[in-house]
Amino acid sequence: MKSPICDMLGIEFPLLAFSHCRDVVAAVSRAGGFGVLGATVHTPDTLERELKWIDDHADGKPYGIDVLIPENISTAGEKDVTWKSLEARVPQEHRNYTRNLLKKYDIELTTTSVDDNQPQPFDAQTALELLEVSFNHPIRLIANALGVPPKAMIEMGRKHNVPVAALVGAKEHALRQVAAGVDILVVQGTEAGGHCGEVSTMVLVPEVIKAIKKIRDVPVLAAGGIMTGRQMAACMAMGAAGAWTGSVWLATVEAETTEIFREKMIAASSRDAIRSKGRTGKPARQLRSVWTDAWDRAPESPGALPMPLQSIISRDAFNSIDRAAAAGNAKARDLVSYFVGQGVGLIDSVKSAGAVVQEFKEEFAEAVEHMNALVAE
Repeated sequence: MKSPICDMLGIEFPLLAFSHCRDVVAAVSRAGGFGVLGATVHTPDTLERELKWIDDHADGKPYGIDVLIPENISTAGEKDVTWKSLEARVPQEHRNYTRNLLKKYDIELTTTSVDDNQPQPFDAQTALELLEVSFNHPIRLIANALGVPPKAMIEMGRKHNVPVAALVGAKEHALRQVAAGVDILVVQGTEAGGHCGEVSTMVLVPEVIKAIKKIRDVPVLAAGGIMTGRQMAACMAMGAAGAWTGSVWLATVEAETTEIFREKMIAASSRDAIRSKGRTGKPARQLRSVWTDAWDRAPESPGALPMPLQSIISRDAFNSIDRAAAAGNAKARDLVSYFVGQGVGLIDSVKSAGAVVQEFKEEFAEAVEHMNALVAE
């Protein structure tokens, strides 16, 4: 396929798969796509182990990693911020609200013990340390979300000859990223799971391509709600060089998601994937649940805290929810949730990641053949 993304990443089919699960990353890369490991939850030591495993199971095929370095965060400019110090900033009102909510569903809230010196979530310095670890492995891409990558990250990419990608949710964001020197834009519409903006993929992709064309040629990966090869072909018809996908891999046998959540995905419609601040403090699309309703709609809600404080609240809550649900607490299922895009309405079964890649290829080819036939007529 003649796509600049294929040439840049050394792949045969420009389908990128973001996942927190190493099994998905390796399986997608083996099948001819490009797996991207979400590394934000890792320490340098745990990331080293994960990347070594991928090296051993990807059959020499290329893959990348994704970090999260937010530009706008409540602790911006502060130094030496730890999980422990942040926990002290969480108001007791929010702790009580969380504990009482879970209690209604017979769930005991248990807290996670963290080291005094454990860096805060989304810490920029930790992310750069993760990148240093990754360059000891044959990665072919580094990506950042929630803002322009720091200059040090872009310099790392240049030094190691590894392209730097950045996720954007608005034309203005894309222009800033291009000015900063990123190599690939992941243009993510509001249909996407996780942190997303308010503009649809169908509108945002051509808007960004048109805006950046005057500045320099930067390949665009379309993202947001893309669950099939036909959708991928449609985005490339608009000028995208490939697709960046996430939610579709949550329903694979290799994914990190629980069996209960997979069942909920299959039962869900696209309208069940909503934007809520209840998990991270920033609008993030996830499966609607008792948890999202409690934070977004309940009149007694104290309101979500800013990032990263809300992440501390939800970290312990969802660990407790998932444990209770796995132990057979039927009421806990109502709170089970995860980040997922509006494409969840297209999920009707659990498949292997390799099978999903193959389906993308076949449907893509069918869509191209259909378009060629229309042109010929």
